[in-house]
Amino acid sequence: MPTAHPSGWAHADGALRGPQWLREPSDPDALVPLLWSRTAAKADGVLSVGGVPLPELVREHGSPAYVLDEADFRSRAAAFRDAFSGYDVYYAGKAFLCTTVAGWLADEGLSLDVCSGGELAVAERAGFPMERVGFHGNNKTLGELGVAVELGVGRIIVDSFHEVERLASVTAELGRTTGVMVRVTAGVEAHTHEYIATAHEDQKFGFSIASGDALEAVRRVHEAPGLRLLGLHSHIGSQIFDTSGFEVAARRVLALHARIGAELGVEMPEMDLGGGFGIAYTTQDDPSDPARLAAEITAIVEHECRAHGVAVPRLSIEPGRAIVGPSMCTVYEVGTVKEVALDGGARRTYVSVDGGMSDNIRTALYDADYSATLASRASAARPALSRVVGKHCEAGDIVVKDEFLPADVRPGDLVAVPGTGAYCRSMASNYNHVLRPPVIGVRDGKTFTVLRRETVADLLATDVGVL
Repeated sequence: MPTAHPSGWAHADGALRGPQWLREPSDPDALVPLLWSRTAAKADGVLSVGGVPLPELVREHGSPAYVLDEADFRSRAAAFRDAFSGYDVYYAGKAFLCTTVAGWLADEGLSLDVCSGGELAVAERAGFPMERVGFHGNNKTLGELGVAVELGVGRIIVDSFHEVERLASVTAELGRTTGVMVRVTAGVEAHTHEYIATAHEDQKFGFSIASGDALEAVRRVHEAPGLRLLGLHSHIGSQIFDTSGFEVAARRVLALHARIGAELGVEMPEMDLGGGFGIAYTTQDDPSDPARLAAEITAIVEHECRAHGVAVPRLSIEPGRAIVGPSMCTVYEVGTVKEVALDGGARRTYVSVDGGMSDNIRTALYDADYSATLASRASAARPALSRVVGKHCEAGDIVVKDEFLPADVRPGDLVAVPGTGAYCRSMASNYNHVLRPPVIGVRDGKTFTVLRRETVADLLATDVGVL
């Protein structure tokens, strides 16, 4: 393992050698289908998505740009809907949400999970059916809760005792009743990055089952006028590739579900198992398909319900990344290229592009791995160990830590990075006052703007300082 370095992981001992899983490809122009949306293809080295060659897309819309494959998004949404038949499938809007996507979700029969007043406003603007909306968040304001209740949001997931009181006061003031789920922490830590593992005890989300807080929260919700207790909610983390964590969590959550029935005389009709299903960012990743996930999770829940002698509640899940992640890629234009000598006579090529950590913070924040390909032409050059970096004034401004790209990559080339649908645009920023890229939809050989590119006028609109 690389040792710590004060300038970050990219400078640690051994980082220059690249990860053990990365293998030099026989053809650096070839696509790995698992990493890309289903319409992505190369012809003479030119990458097309949705039937649109990316050089043409860049000529029309500029770079960098997020490229969203509508057919792929819809097919992945439908795959979860069909595999989890009998469940309520809530798309996790935090992964990526806009009015266009909300419309696609409504068309495909999915529900929608939001976690802020802003995300709820997008759902409202899109005309999304509010009875199919769930509202998450560990610190919802009185204003946000009031809007949610007034709009008739189908369920609000409470996360603290203060929120139970707050929501009860809102419903009393408005003379409304709202459905409530209680988020619990099952003490399960998914095998993922520490910052995105959310079900162990020492974190901000939910009520602990072990401490008894979860049972007390259920009791308070059940007794509060205006709050209709629906069930328990559990989420164990993100970028999860198997169901072993769900098995442990389900066992503990269903034990609590049974205990609530026995001690409080309450048979809760629903249970939410959360999301966190992983995708392939690189060749080291091996995600499960929705059908397999559905079969395994259903078997786990049915087994535990039999063990506790309780009826199987109506189940729901919350895929986000697993739907939108592979449906989007980001295309950049290369600005500069330089070679750096490494230990033992090896060399690495630094490929600087016109975006970076402002449009994809995950590499810097989570040490996330990504892949890349030359998208604008064919190359017969040998593969060269490359690092795709951004234009920001940060040593950690790295988009793809390690990738083999053709050795003749040069300024003006286009490089595309797959798997950027989840959290990249959602977490994008204006660091260094860089403008956020557009999201360009593609389908059947045509492009359409989903989110337009920011302008300098947008950037300065909130700057009200006196000149």
